[in-house]
Amino acid sequence: MFGGRDLKKFDNVNREIFILHNFVTICIKFKGGLMSNISNRFSIGVALLMLTAVCARVSFAHCEIPCGIYGDEMRFEMIEEHIVTIEKSMQMIVELSKEAEKNYNQIVRWINNKEEHANHIQEIVSQYFLTQRVKVADAKDKDAYQKYVKQVVLLQQMLVFAMKAKQSLDFTNIARLRTLLEEFERIYLGK
Repeated sequence: MFGGRDLKKFDNVNREIFILHNFVTICIKFKGGLMSNISNRFSIGVALLMLTAVCARVSFAHCEIPCGIYGDEMRFEMIEEHIVTIEKSMQMIVELSKEAEKNYNQIVRWINNKEEHANHIQEIVSQYFLTQRVKVADAKDKDAYQKYVKQVVLLQQMLVFAMKAKQSLDFTNIARLRTLLEEFERIYLGK
């Protein structure tokens, strides 16, 4: 029992939120004496940070619940947009590098942008498709298993070519990413 409530009724995250909320509430009620002491203010600050962390964990835990809310088409569009952004970043890096007076600040910004969008592709591929959407097929069902293997291979290749896009300015990596995305989308959606 805590605060007159049975904590066994809460799951772990809600239990943490409930306890931290009550701790902060108690601290605020005793604001006069408690807030005047520096160590108490520090403790309250830590509690508030912990509450924020717990709440953030709740909001990011959404995708693996499973809730059944998926946006496959949106993910394909997002990956395509990331590919276009990486390509634009490569073009800008090449263009800025040719200038007599190089603007290293802008070059670095475009490099960082290229890396960030390649990371987004890797995150969507691994966290969304590999972890949640591509279902493991029984090897006894030859057709389903063959489709599963093909999807996993295509996704793994997308991860590699996203990595290669980070490592160089080779536009063939962009072309390969587009081809892999189109092929994966066709197989995944059964088009």
